[in-house]
Amino acid sequence: MTSSTLAPFLLPDGFSPPAAAALLREGSLVFEAGRYARRSWGERRERRATPYALRTGDRVPDPVLLVPGFMAGDGTLALMSRSLRRRGLRTYRSHIHANVGCTLDAAAQLEERLESLALRRESRVQIVGHSLGGMLARGIAVRRPDLVSGVVTLGSPMLAPGAHHGLLSRSVGVLVRLSRAGVPGLMAEECVGGHCARQSFEESRMPVPAGIDFTTIYSQRDGIVDWRACIDPTAEAVEVSASHVGMAVDPHVIDLVAERLRAWSAARAGSVLEVDRGVSA
Repeated sequence: MTSSTLAPFLLPDGFSPPAAAALLREGSLVFEAGRYARRSWGERRERRATPYALRTGDRVPDPVLLVPGFMAGDGTLALMSRSLRRRGLRTYRSHIHANVGCTLDAAAQLEERLESLALRRESRVQIVGHSLGGMLARGIAVRRPDLVSGVVTLGSPMLAPGAHHGLLSRSVGVLVRLSRAGVPGLMAEECVGGHCARQSFEESRMPVPAGIDFTTIYSQRDGIVDWRACIDPTAEAVEVSASHVGMAVDPHVIDLVAERLRAWSAARAGSVLEVDRGVSA
């Protein structure tokens, strides 16, 4: 077991934490960020060379909520948000400053955020979640299919939340000890070994309701979690070549996310159009 803090059911048979040396693979983040910088620079040059009247492409009406991973905040997905907006997608922040609290509390906060967005945009919301953010997104899709139209997860070990690098296990242990000492807003023992952890894990095993598109993106180069735990049998699984952290900035991953979100939105718009035609006929 990676840490006595974590409940055994979070690491089912068949999954295992990455070896200590696997963390070295995360060093490719430098190159992934470099590819993003080059792509962004090229897009800015192209944009400046394009007349203003021709700059706006097709806008996707569906709102997109971006949810950060463990110990991360909205800022870690800012570059992805910028790129998705350039592709006509309407992105929104989760309002999570640091994803270090109780998962049930975080899920409740995200539900409120989704309700607000769905009411404002008069539409269900597409969610892109990185790591823990993807697991939260999947759980909300199970509970509130009336608010969610699609989910994309990035390196989210839904099948075995405990199959993560020892560095994360130690970080969880620190948060639990600080919570036990009275520091508010942090993961408590209940969140990683009690009812809270059990409920979150069971929701990750429940089937995603019909009518919700679901793609899970994983990488065998992931140095943080066991990539096998990221392949949800109810989702379309797509493999990429990126580090765990780098999935948030790698331009190839961002292209894939944008492609999925735009395709889902177009398919829903086409379905509505067919219904309208049928009614008018």
